[in-house]
Amino acid sequence: MTDNNSAAKAKTDFKTDFKRRVAENKPTRWVRFSLVAIIFILWVAWMGNWWLALGLILLFDIYITGYIPFTWWKKSENKAVKGIMSWVDAIVYALVLVYFVFAFLGQNYQIPSASLEKTLLTGDYLFVNKTVYGPRVPMTPVNFPLVHNELPFGLGKSYMESVQLPYKRLKGQREVEAGDIVVFNFPAGDTIMSKVQNPDYYQLIHIHGRDYVLNNTAQFGERQWRPVDRRENYVKRVVGLPGQRIKIQGGDVYIDGEKFLTPENVQFNHFYQTSGEALTDEEFEQFGIARDDRAMVETTPADVEPLRMLGFKVNPDGSLPPIYVSPLTASMVKAMEASPRIHKVMKQEPEPENILTLYPENISANWTRAEYGGKDGLWIPKKGAVLKMSQRAWDIYGRVIRVYENNPDAEWKDGKLRINGKPQDYYTFRMDYYFMLGDNRDCSLDSRYWGFVPEDHIVGTPWRVLISFDKDKPMLSGGIRWNRILKDANPDK
Repeated sequence: MTDNNSAAKAKTDFKTDFKRRVAENKPTRWVRFSLVAIIFILWVAWMGNWWLALGLILLFDIYITGYIPFTWWKKSENKAVKGIMSWVDAIVYALVLVYFVFAFLGQNYQIPSASLEKTLLTGDYLFVNKTVYGPRVPMTPVNFPLVHNELPFGLGKSYMESVQLPYKRLKGQREVEAGDIVVFNFPAGDTIMSKVQNPDYYQLIHIHGRDYVLNNTAQFGERQWRPVDRRENYVKRVVGLPGQRIKIQGGDVYIDGEKFLTPENVQFNHFYQTSGEALTDEEFEQFGIARDDRAMVETTPADVEPLRMLGFKVNPDGSLPPIYVSPLTASMVKAMEASPRIHKVMKQEPEPENILTLYPENISANWTRAEYGGKDGLWIPKKGAVLKMSQRAWDIYGRVIRVYENNPDAEWKDGKLRINGKPQDYYTFRMDYYFMLGDNRDCSLDSRYWGFVPEDHIVGTPWRVLISFDKDKPMLSGGIRWNRILKDANPDK
């Protein structure tokens, strides 16, 4: 009887205490809780997992009942504790908010290279919208929100690798479209050497040999693996969609036999020769050529006659006025051809690669950046599509099947695809894939070098340029590109 009375009394005391805690809250507190609860419920509906709605219990306690003493420090008589903990509370609250904004809405991204110039410039800081294609649920959910994969000051990884979630993408506004500029995780970045970012691990192995790279830790560092959403962020333009066939001829992209519309700011490498003296920094700037793109071509006496036959100028003494090579857009070529300072402009024809390899390595020996895909082009895998397997199919799609589609035991053996030791005549793809190119076509490491981009690597699409810095100029003398602030980051769409 005593135990029953104690239980009843405890139940009554809890009920009384609960009512007291609820009643003591000011109307403003209820308004704040209601707003947060509505946003939380909408997020749960977006996630499509109603078990997450149990989080409302925690939110109700945080804002209304306060059984969990998150704000214990407010009752402390120590002013130092109150001051420090108020800052800790504000920082934790801000980090949680930043985590959700970065994970489900969008985040900033810096353009580190010239692969998309002149559409996006080196030094542009972009806001990447993740809601257009639908945000990807974090695959490594336990992470520090302000850094991508490494903590500053060499403190190690910014994420907990032991906690992994399967790939899931929430509903977005539309599908990826041809011509979109897309930010994505670098597919070949699954394996890295800790001291080297470019070229990637697989190109390093091709250049130096596996044993040399793995044994030379002083130069290359340790070999590391990164989960999909912690691989380096790249930004390129989508030119090939799932199920399409891509081919490049003369630098022009063909999709299913039709010429792909070349964006206005696409660049190709061109030789150009002055009519006399070397170009000054001011003249380079007038033509829109960045400092890193100003390369002078070294010539020898043996080059004079071949260059004369190509229309280049030869001085009366047999010397050549300066010849440069730079990536140029069509409008830049026209401006040069109209300038009295330029004698000749000629497009450079890319030769087969002799250091890096084009994708897929086993069949691309005679391809170039401008002549890519062979006679029939490359078919881009599509979710649900069934492919008859052959040696050539394995050479092209072997990495896709083994790595991206998570079949680590897949192999080509005895003339058959074998998955978990079982022979397969056909393979059905589980994801959509995309073919990406940089607008700076002759200076871009893109799908021509490392292959298709799986759908689970897609991060989002740039929305606006937040701010842009020109590293070739002092900060107070043109270092900030004011004309690019809030500029459309995808002007060709």
